[in-house]
Amino acid sequence: MSALHEIRKFGQQIWLDNLTRTLLAEGGLQSLVADGVSGVTTNPAIFHKAIAGGRYYEDDLARLKSEPLTAESRYEALVIPDVQRACEILAPVWRASRGSAGYVSLEVSPALAHDAAGTVAAGIRLHRAVGMANLLIKVPATPAGLDAISQLIATGISVNVTLMFSLAHVDAVAEAYLTGVRSLIRAGGDPSHVFSVASLFLSRVDSLVDKALEVKTEIGSQALKGKTAVALARLAYQRYRQRFHGAAFEQLRAAGAQPQFMLWASTGTKNPAYSDLLYVEPLIGPETVNTLPDGTLAALIDHGEAADTLTLDVDAAEKQFGDLAHAGIDLTEVGESLQADGLVQFSQSFDQLLALMA
Repeated sequence: MSALHEIRKFGQQIWLDNLTRTLLAEGGLQSLVADGVSGVTTNPAIFHKAIAGGRYYEDDLARLKSEPLTAESRYEALVIPDVQRACEILAPVWRASRGSAGYVSLEVSPALAHDAAGTVAAGIRLHRAVGMANLLIKVPATPAGLDAISQLIATGISVNVTLMFSLAHVDAVAEAYLTGVRSLIRAGGDPSHVFSVASLFLSRVDSLVDKALEVKTEIGSQALKGKTAVALARLAYQRYRQRFHGAAFEQLRAAGAQPQFMLWASTGTKNPAYSDLLYVEPLIGPETVNTLPDGTLAALIDHGEAADTLTLDVDAAEKQFGDLAHAGIDLTEVGESLQADGLVQFSQSFDQLLALMA
């Protein structure tokens, strides 16, 4: 039994943070699903890399360039069939899990990050264009995105919330989801058909906090390096448990609502001094998802160890946050800075992607 299947026994799903036509055409995704991968996430950077270097796109892209379409329309015409095919491959997982696994994510344009109405319109349009029940519309956790999340959930559309970097983001996103679920129920909708994940980015948190710690001279400050992201995930999971397994959620659960699972994103280790599974092995627990880039997934399959680790050392996680505050590092500010940087990076990737379509 693979490490992925062992991890699934502890209630966690492993998703692939990549999608290419090569994976689809040559059977790679099918093999990974057989090995235990139970979902796929995408973003503009992933599609840019796939299309720029993928021979399977050349003929379709040449045909689309001969048609009177916008660059964004060409991009969507190119990737939507791939998303549909990935959804088809994962449909048995989705059916077997009764809608709690087997999803593929497709992101709205980063240009809409501060436009709630535009995000909702794009989310509805992409949802209809793909036409698969196991699609997640990916929306950033900006203030406008939070409004859009509530509206999309209220219409019965499943959502992957992206670019979360702090406990403040975790709380705001959960409330946006719950607001949408309540609106859906009030309108007579069935919340059991709606699924959502809240994607908390990890490695980037350690990269920024570690850099801030380098200039600190307080005794013990250097020992705080490389521990913040895991502490963040563990504290976020404690809030998840309190929110979705407490009395406050019981009425919504009785109406059919599902919890909004925590998803660990940005899980490729950036610092070579750290374990290549730093954001995997310590964060295994029920009702969570970890989405892995190819290299991290390969490392997990090769030498990963599965254990129920997510609820360990919560006191140490609290202490890490307290020590960082004492050192003058505000993790809410860190989260806002990283989200702003993430939006810029995704926008640049999307612009490069559209340039390929021109």
